[in-house]
Amino acid sequence: MASSSSGLTFKLHPLVIVNISDHHTRVKSQSQPPPNLPAPRVFGCVIGVQRARTVEIFNSFELLYDSSTRSLDRSFLEKKQELYKKVFPNFYILGWYSTGADAEESDMHMHKALMDINENPVYVLLNPLINHTQKDLPVTIYESEMHVIDGIPQLIFARSSYTIETVEAERISVDHVAHLKPSDGGSAATQLAAHLTGIHSAIKMLNSRIRVLHHYLNAMQKGEIPYENSLLRQVSSLLRRLPAIESEKFQDEFLMEYNDTLLISYLAMFTDCSSTMNDLVDKINIAYDRHSRKGGRTAFI
Repeated sequence: MASSSSGLTFKLHPLVIVNISDHHTRVKSQSQPPPNLPAPRVFGCVIGVQRARTVEIFNSFELLYDSSTRSLDRSFLEKKQELYKKVFPNFYILGWYSTGADAEESDMHMHKALMDINENPVYVLLNPLINHTQKDLPVTIYESEMHVIDGIPQLIFARSSYTIETVEAERISVDHVAHLKPSDGGSAATQLAAHLTGIHSAIKMLNSRIRVLHHYLNAMQKGEIPYENSLLRQVSSLLRRLPAIESEKFQDEFLMEYNDTLLISYLAMFTDCSSTMNDLVDKINIAYDRHSRKGGRTAFI
């Protein structure tokens, strides 16, 4: 697969990835394919804006496309385009998306079908197969380029690089989705452990950065490195935004929160102990009940 030479910069928003993944999951659960067969592919449009040489993909919507007959429902596409134009008047159809391990030759038919809307559509491909060794996102963006192969000009897919772009609302939504209860039966304790692990990692990172800043300021104070007034102003501004933790109000609230946490911990321990005692009593009653049938003993409790 050739790399793109157009020089365009692509920015992909997480909402697009979430939409494609949701579309694939719904179709897979509804069709229920056999374990040895892949799930049906899904198709849709990606929308966004293009400013000069920067293409930013914000959102997506589904399409009705029959891959066996290679027919696209134009009326459905025009209706969805009209509805999105009312809500997002600045968004345009930039291309389309699908699922699969790699771009196929049949994808070019779908690609050409959208060229009357966008002369150079973008193709966003999501690989739904799980690869635990892969660190990058399973998303690839393709452009179409005209290449001469064996003396015949042909339109081929060229892979393009991209970056993930987010806004505040998307960061909150993605964080919420990431902390939803897993579908594989994960317990609340597992979720709590993952949440506390994330908080612990964030605190460790904050502590390491504060240490670096502290060492830097100490070296500056000792004269080992020259003074930088702009950096000192930034540090001063950062410190002024930190809450004053030596106040009496903070101590009272901290002790109250700490006592509440200890109380909840003690209640959880008592509950767990009571549950263990109840299990033990049930087992002893069962054992004494068996002996009473043989020797006339009564139950323990």
